[in-house]
Amino acid sequence: MSPTRTKRIGTIDRPQTHDPRNQAPMSTVTTTREPVGSATQDVTITGANDSRQNRTREMQLIPEALARAHMHDRMREAEEGRQAERLMAARRMQRRAERASMRARRALAMAVMH
Repeated sequence: MSPTRTKRIGTIDRPQTHDPRNQAPMSTVTTTREPVGSATQDVTITGANDSRQNRTREMQLIPEALARAHMHDRMREAEEGRQAERLMAARRMQRRAERASMRARRALAMAVMH
């Protein structure tokens, strides 16, 4: 006897197909006889497809969001660097002005004494 190949029905872990358009909708008949209204609504094919498309759209946007966050960090670092450079330049100019002021006071004191 050769083993006959029977058509397998897909399970949750191993679906017959991964395409939600080709999957059969969930049946409304329950084998456990739950009270009416206690179970969640049946999942429709379009709902599964919309959910899948939304997920893939979000997955496609992840690199863009990461790039945007990375760019934001680089811009913040650059701005901090520019602020540090401006602060250093201001301190340099302040020291230069103080030295010029001291030279002027010395020159004035020398002129008054002679």
